[in-house]
Amino acid sequence: MRQDLRPARLAPGDVLRVGAVGLRARRARVVLSALGIAIGIATMVAVVGLSESSRADLMARLDRLGTNLLTAEAGKDAQGGRLKLPKNAVAMVERIGPVRQATASADVDARIRRSDVVPEERTAGVTTQAVRTDLLAALGGEVRTGRWLDRAGERLPVTVLGAVAAERLGVTRPGETIMMNDVRVVVVGVLEPLDLVPTLDRVAMVGFPAAERWFGFDGHPTTVFERSTDESVADVRAVLGRTLNPGDGAGVQVSRPSDALAAKAATDAGLTRLMLALGAVALLVGGVGVANTMVVSVLERRREIGLRRALGATRGAIRLQFVTESLLLSALGGTAGALLGSAATFGFARVQGWTAVVPPWALAGGLAATLVIGVVAGLYPAVRAARLDPTTALNAA
Repeated sequence: MRQDLRPARLAPGDVLRVGAVGLRARRARVVLSALGIAIGIATMVAVVGLSESSRADLMARLDRLGTNLLTAEAGKDAQGGRLKLPKNAVAMVERIGPVRQATASADVDARIRRSDVVPEERTAGVTTQAVRTDLLAALGGEVRTGRWLDRAGERLPVTVLGAVAAERLGVTRPGETIMMNDVRVVVVGVLEPLDLVPTLDRVAMVGFPAAERWFGFDGHPTTVFERSTDESVADVRAVLGRTLNPGDGAGVQVSRPSDALAAKAATDAGLTRLMLALGAVALLVGGVGVANTMVVSVLERRREIGLRRALGATRGAIRLQFVTESLLLSALGGTAGALLGSAATFGFARVQGWTAVVPPWALAGGLAATLVIGVVAGLYPAVRAARLDPTTALNAA
């Protein structure tokens, strides 16, 4: 009985070995072609990794600082004048059931200078505020150097500087003095940056009694800070304004400082999408480079293709060979890019003090994109190679 002859098929391992032959023979060209893919994948992985690391750090900061802080600031009345919160504003807020902690600060009319030889108009952009001794604990702040105001210190001409204020005034350690109006004040501490209330970073803080004694402060707070249970934040926010100003609750501006950090996370997400788009463009350019390399490879290897066809290789086998070669080239660049992007993420996160996060889906998505690029980039050269006539290919110069 006659048996139909069928072309032999290469095993998967043989397909990979045949596809790798062209790469090993042109290593410099392979490296340059894979570099385009690597840059695109590295950009995408690093962008996602840095974004997730930054977001994780931000969420950790929110968890540490809490999202249950509300601020109430004196607004303006119907005539446009500045309202004054009552002197007992903190006690009024503490009577709200869910409130766990309340404190306050107030603007003080005192010009800050580094020394008495500095002209009064040169204030270095630092303002003065009176604060209660429990303010730092309520805001979750920390002292960088020195100490915070205590019961004795709030009555003395001493101050604690915010991080930016200390930098602008050139104060590096406790014990140095600055001028508030014509009063020489001793710096007893410098704070770390306050994430929830960054406006206090540019402030020199004194106690309420000291502000009343030396700077003519009238005792009315400008801002009240309160913390309540997480479940009751919305309820407290609804009544906080009317509690501080029963006649016109709308005249008190109530805000939630943690919303600014949440908005920052949303802004970072938008920037991440933009950077991913740029990474995709780089990946597309890399794919064009791979396709160009494969077309040149087909032109240079026409005799090899003709010999394989003459020895019985089918058009399908030739297509598979060049598609495999293109896939290997893209996979090489994709793997290098994934490693490079991960290394960049870990390195930058370490410098910033973040916990490095590289989502597995980013790596898997990047490698999957390289495989798609490899197939698309190698398809036309593979079809072109398969269509070569064996006789013409063997006679090619």
